[in-house]
Amino acid sequence: MSIRLKTKFRKKGPKTLEDRASVVATNIWRIAQESARHMEKEGYALGGDRQVAAVITEFIAFLIQIADRIVYGQLSEEERVRFVNALGKHTARITSTNLAEFVGEGRYARDFVDTVNARLADYSELEFNGREPGYSVLRYLGEKVSDAMQATDSKWVLEQVVDIEAPEAVKLIKKAVGEILGVKTA
Repeated sequence: MSIRLKTKFRKKGPKTLEDRASVVATNIWRIAQESARHMEKEGYALGGDRQVAAVITEFIAFLIQIADRIVYGQLSEEERVRFVNALGKHTARITSTNLAEFVGEGRYARDFVDTVNARLADYSELEFNGREPGYSVLRYLGEKVSDAMQATDSKWVLEQVVDIEAPEAVKLIKKAVGEILGVKTA
């Protein structure tokens, strides 16, 4: 997956944690969208716009969790909460705007936020090895993407996500969060 991350600010000067979260959120959207595109290029048929939206939402929830795991212990608890909340708000705004554009007018933010909150609660129960998602995390993402693609005849979605899409997405979000926030990612 080749995607160009945006990790530099155009305007000079100090940046708030919320400013940085906004840039991370933009990268999360781009990584999630590219993951869905890459799956299509690999022959995994995504049914329609709503199915694409569901797959992108699953990747976004996963990437928010990974970003949270990266900053855990490197930001104060108050800063971490601010960062994750701002990240959620920005991804909801970006997702809602983009879904309205390619799926059609509608109110997507509430469903998106509900899905992301449910996934974050589920991910918090799964195993991470430091900042690395354990197999159970990757498998959970694979299952959710597979569920989102259930209407298609793609049998190997879970394996594609676990073996290819998720590791690449993790690599990209680590790079983005590390460069934007100046934190360690390994």
